[in-house]
Amino acid sequence: MLKNLFFAVSLLLSSQLALAQLEYDTLESAGLKPDFTRTKIDSIIQTGIKQQAFPGAQLLVAKKGKIIFHEAYGYHTYDSINKVNLNDIYDLASVTKIVGPLPALMKLYEEGKLDLDKPFSNYWKPWKHKKDKKHITLRELLAHQSGMQPYIVFLNSVSKNGTIKKRFVKTEASKRFSNQMYEGIYIKNRFKNKVFRKINRSKVHREKTYKYSGLASLIYPEIIGNLTGESYTEYLQNEFYKPLGCETLGYLPSKKHFKNLIIPTEYDSIFRKTLVKGWVHDENAALLGGVSGNAGLFGTALDLAKYMQMLLQKGNYNGYQFFKPSTINEFTKIQYPENNNRRGLGFDKPLQGNDTLSLKTAYPAPKASSKSFGHAGFTGTFIWADPVNDMLFIFLSNRVYPTRKNRNLYNQNIRIHLQQTFYEAAIRY
Repeated sequence: MLKNLFFAVSLLLSSQLALAQLEYDTLESAGLKPDFTRTKIDSIIQTGIKQQAFPGAQLLVAKKGKIIFHEAYGYHTYDSINKVNLNDIYDLASVTKIVGPLPALMKLYEEGKLDLDKPFSNYWKPWKHKKDKKHITLRELLAHQSGMQPYIVFLNSVSKNGTIKKRFVKTEASKRFSNQMYEGIYIKNRFKNKVFRKINRSKVHREKTYKYSGLASLIYPEIIGNLTGESYTEYLQNEFYKPLGCETLGYLPSKKHFKNLIIPTEYDSIFRKTLVKGWVHDENAALLGGVSGNAGLFGTALDLAKYMQMLLQKGNYNGYQFFKPSTINEFTKIQYPENNNRRGLGFDKPLQGNDTLSLKTAYPAPKASSKSFGHAGFTGTFIWADPVNDMLFIFLSNRVYPTRKNRNLYNQNIRIHLQQTFYEAAIRY
């Protein structure tokens, strides 16, 4: 009897390990019509390129633990010199929020070092003396229910009327100026204290309503470093990226000498005066030396797929149990539905009533389940996981090239059309 029990457990473990890592397979194996899928996807993306929604893009879709679609389209820029390759590295922009600080916060919550419903001022002492902030909880911050203002343009603190303030910016590195913003641009190390002071003094709306704010994300790396005793970036690498097998996921790719090509983003005509490539596009993250909780992560589609698949597999991937299933359930569920707030904890969720909306107004695809979750990034990135349909969708582009004024990706709702295709492609028996 014990032998039979051992055999049953072995079978169970082997089946779990078989699902532990992503593998490549075909559309047919997932029950999707291959000709329909490829024809429609190609049409949507090529139309987007022609209408200059983006010069190139990459799409990865996995179902039931198998990558069934992974294709690259177009070029890095409109001059058609460098073709997009499957191992190209992208500036992930706000996707950073759920791939950078969020897994660290989830782990610290699991370990009892963070409480979602106690005042955040327990962990960020300056808020203890701020009447409008001392009672804000981490749950409210992660669900964008705190009343914090959306954004502060910190670039205004280092330049005035187009002139750079030399007390904050140098052209050569030194002990006091070691935070690199770009080639030949170094920010004063203590500038982050100015960032924190401005956040601490920022106004909070009296009414607790849904308002997207990235300000707390600038603070999270400090909290994570304080609670773990490791640097924020080392903690992410040691606890998540290395065990997941993510080879490129991380900050400051220009300093790592990858063979992979890095996709350029926007021509910065205001501060850096060049095409930004290999350094974070977001100015606030750049002023913090490229390492921030709101933006700054770079990576490939495959690395992102490993991270998101781990979440789909309730915290298990590559032989590691990163999180308890209950933790993932807590963070990916809607927190304040009664306040017309669709957000989970850090994760974005479908619009309320999304399944009744048209492709023009839906977010994400109307057929994505209400339990699905993910996040979008300003540079043209989008990652989404659907546990009900066991499907993972990753779209990467540099829609901000050559300028952020280009909004065709949004106007045409291209990512949603692409995502919907994989639901519609299911073979009906």
